[in-house]
Amino acid sequence: MSSVWLNMFIYQHIPCFAKSTVHGTVKEKPGFNAGEDAAALRKAIEGIGTTEKTLIDILTQRSNAQRQLICKAYQDATGRTLCDDLEGDTHGHFEDILVALVTPPAKFDCQEFIRAIKGAGTNESILIELFASRSNHQIKAMCDAYLAETGRALIHDLKSEVSGDFEKTLLILAEGKRVESTNVDVAKAKEDAKILYEAGEKKWGTDESKFIDILCHRSVPQLRQTLVEYKSLSGKTLQESIEREMSGRLEEILVAIVKCVKSVPAYLAERLYKSMKGAGTTESTLTRIIVSRSELDLQEIKAEYKKLFGTSLYSDIEVGGNRRDW
Repeated sequence: MSSVWLNMFIYQHIPCFAKSTVHGTVKEKPGFNAGEDAAALRKAIEGIGTTEKTLIDILTQRSNAQRQLICKAYQDATGRTLCDDLEGDTHGHFEDILVALVTPPAKFDCQEFIRAIKGAGTNESILIELFASRSNHQIKAMCDAYLAETGRALIHDLKSEVSGDFEKTLLILAEGKRVESTNVDVAKAKEDAKILYEAGEKKWGTDESKFIDILCHRSVPQLRQTLVEYKSLSGKTLQESIEREMSGRLEEILVAIVKCVKSVPAYLAERLYKSMKGAGTTESTLTRIIVSRSELDLQEIKAEYKKLFGTSLYSDIEVGGNRRDW
C-alpha cells in the first residue's frame, strides 16, 4: 500500500486552516452522515476485493469523534465491529493504520503503551515519547483506558518494566500532575536554574533527583523561563548540560522533556525524521504520531519539519512510501 493515507492527513483541508486557531489537519466533515459512511465502508469491505480508496477517503477525512459514530452505525447494521472487519480484510501496516484511525485517542495511546511493554523487551523510546509529549489530561485518559482494558493500574505495570531514575521519572510523569498554571514566576525560574546548575555543572557528580523533580513538576511556561535563566547563568543550554552530565535512558527522557517544553511539534517532527532516515523506516512511529496529532498540531509539526530538515514531511513520506511495502 502506498503512503496515500499519510499525505491525505497531512495536506487535507489546508485552506480551511489558513486563518484558524486549529492546528490539526483533520476536522469534522460538514454534512456528515454516519449511516451513509458505514454503508460505503461495508460495501468496500464486503465486495470482491477490498476497495482501499473508499477506506482511505472516508477514514482520513472524518474526525475521530465522527469515526466513532461510523463504528456504531457499522456495528448496528452488520452485527460486527468495523475494527474486526478491517483486521480481517486488510494486512500489514495498512491494517495497523486503519485500526488506529477507528480507535479512540486515549485507547490508542493505551494500546501503544501496551505494545511498548509487552514481549521480551520494553520499548523505552515509545514510553519516552508518550509521557514526555502528552498533557496531564491525555496521560490521565490513557491511564483510565488502560485500567478499563486490563483491570490493572498503568503505574503498577509500568513499575515492573523499568528501574532506577528512569523509572522514577516515568512514574512521576504517569501521575499526570504537572502544574498547569500559565503564570511565570521569574524569581522561581532563577532559583530553579541555580539549583540545576549546582546539581550538575557546578559539582563533582550529578544530583539527578533535582533535575527529575523540576523537569517533571513545573509548568511548561515556567520551565521555558527556567531554560532562559539556566543559559544566562551557566553559558550552556540545559539540554547540553544534561547530555554532558547524564547517560542512558535517563538522559534520553530528560532531553525529551526539555525538547517538549520548547516545542512538542519540533520534538515530534524530529521523531518522524529519525523514523524515516534510520536503517529502516519505523512505520509504527509514523502511524502513532500522524494519527494521534492529526487533530491537535500536525500543521505545526509540518512547519517544524520543514524548518529543521529543509524538506517537506509530505515529500519524505512519499519517497519513503515508494520504497516501503505497505
